[in-house]
Amino acid sequence: MSNFWSWYIIVLTVVFLVLITWLLFATRKGQKPDQTTQTMGHAFDGIEEYDNPLPRWWFMLFVATLVFTVIYLILYPGMGKFPGVLGWTQVNQYEREVERAETQFAPIFAKYRELSIADVAQDEEARRIGQRLFATNCSVCHGSDAQGSFGFPNLTDNDWLWGGEPEQILTTLKQGRQATMAAWLPVIGEEGVRNTAGYVRHLAGLESEGVDIEAGKKVFDVNCVACHGPDGKGNHLLGAPNLTDDIWLYGSSMLQVQHTIRAGRNGNMPAQAHLGDDKLHMLAAYVYSLSQDK
Repeated sequence: MSNFWSWYIIVLTVVFLVLITWLLFATRKGQKPDQTTQTMGHAFDGIEEYDNPLPRWWFMLFVATLVFTVIYLILYPGMGKFPGVLGWTQVNQYEREVERAETQFAPIFAKYRELSIADVAQDEEARRIGQRLFATNCSVCHGSDAQGSFGFPNLTDNDWLWGGEPEQILTTLKQGRQATMAAWLPVIGEEGVRNTAGYVRHLAGLESEGVDIEAGKKVFDVNCVACHGPDGKGNHLLGAPNLTDDIWLYGSSMLQVQHTIRAGRNGNMPAQAHLGDDKLHMLAAYVYSLSQDK
């Protein structure tokens, strides 16, 4: 905030407080009795308004409100760039609350710190903690049931882009992942896109009419095996999906598969390192537990 706008707010606030105070006392009836038969000179449906002063308690509430306002603006920020004598900010209050929470919950996380992720995943209390962490940080993409949606992986099955072992899951959470499927239209042309889509669907046991499967296989063998492997089973090191299990991140229809090949796909899993090692340990254990009975 510039100095101009800071002083603009300060001056405007002070002027309005002064005017409100003046108005309150200027309209006070002073020495008049509490009750009078004098009216304001107008009536509505036979109802007349008496010219009586505010009850004293009501007047004092207005005064208390003004006093509170002045004290608040001295103690807390509200007058332009003036920080208030207490130095309060949203940031330092948040940091104090985080520090207090960390102190309170640190012993709970310490209990599981030395256990392996697989062992933590078997503890019911740990899974409940991990579930709350998941609901807060992960459910917006993967859903509250962790079954994902279009473009977001299902975490409850055994199909993993980057590997489903405990340490692989922890690495995904800590570092994030950037998946890139290149756009192949400029390389293989529209006919190549159509035939390759048919072959990819064929690998998953799906039928595609009007395409040359053999021609699609040749295109696949030349351009796709580097990532997906010669058998189409993918590669965890590259995040390349298994194309043979009929589990699809972006849809399995002919049009959807063609679009993936034609235009490419880019998926981003943001790093969650800000949660800290202890919480990531619990979260990885929860995610790992989701697929262990599958």
